[in-house]
This record gives sequence, C-alpha cells and structure tokens, in this order.
Amino acid sequence: MSRIGKRPIEIPDGVRIRQDGSLMVTEGPRGTLSRKIPEGIAVALEGDVALVNTRSDDRRGRSLHGLARTLIANMVTGVSKGFEKSLEIVGVGYRGEVTGNVLKLLIGYSDPVEYKIPEGITIKVDKQVNMVVSGIDKELVGRTASEIRDLKKPEPYKGKGIRYAGEYVRKKVGKSAGT
Repeated sequence: MSRIGKRPIEIPDGVRIRQDGSLMVTEGPRGTLSRKIPEGIAVALEGDVALVNTRSDDRRGRSLHGLARTLIANMVTGVSKGFEKSLEIVGVGYRGEVTGNVLKLLIGYSDPVEYKIPEGITIKVDKQVNMVVSGIDKELVGRTASEIRDLKKPEPYKGKGIRYAGEYVRKKVGKSAGT
C-alpha cells in the first residue's frame, strides 16, 4: 500500500468535492476543477477529509494509489490557494510585457516573441524581468512556465535567457586568448 496514498486529504472550508462516477469535481473560491480518476481507485468522502483507497490489490491499483491521492490533493489546493511559478529574464535588453492574453518577450531575437497565454492562466510581469505564472491547475501552471522557459533557455556562457526563480545556471569558461 502506498505511503502517500494512505494519507488523508484535508478539505478546507469553502471547498466542495463530489464524485460523478470516475470523475472527481472540486469546487472552491478560485474556480472549479475536474479530473477523471483511474479505474480501481475509490474515494471516500467523510466530512472534511477525503480518503483514497484501492479497490483491488493488483499491481496497477497499487501503482495508481499515490498518484490518484496526489492529483486530488492538488485539485483541492488549486481551488483554495492556487499555484504559481516564478521566472526571471536575464540579459541586457531582455524584457517582457503582457498585453491582453499575449506575453510579448524581447529576448535577443530580431523580432519580439509572442506567447499566447492559455485559458485559466494569469501572468504578471514585474519590473519587465520578473514573471509570475499563476492558476488553479498545477499541471497547466508548470507546463506554461516550462514552455515560456523553452523560448530562450539560459545559456552556459553568460547565463542569458529565461530561468526559474532561484535556478542555478552553471557557467562554463569561455575560450581564452592563447599565447
């Protein structure tokens, strides 16, 4: 039995969970999320606690036990608190701005790079170099931050590019003028 799967999920005030067959729907102050739970997983709602169990003790059920519990816990956290990822733009003249639902980045290319912001995601740009990607779906927030980072990954010689806040970029030594 999974150690993670055995832990109960605390449901905060203002959050409601309901199950329609294999579909789990979570409603809270920030919005509504729904996700299909794998077969062989049972969710028991008891007051302000949700418990995730396997219906059978086969290999597939055991492997999905912790995953299902984490997915439901992420939905509860998302609709109550939300998720966010911070990014930094590093480089002389590199900057970004949000116009409507488009993130416009000046990151060393001849033309600005435009990234269409997905539905359910908000991006705030502070001082033109610090970005915060936020939303209620953890998977979508992480994927969006990753796609933005992939537009210009930090390069190893000067460290220029888009990186996660606090990410360490190991720098290489460049060519030296030999004698």
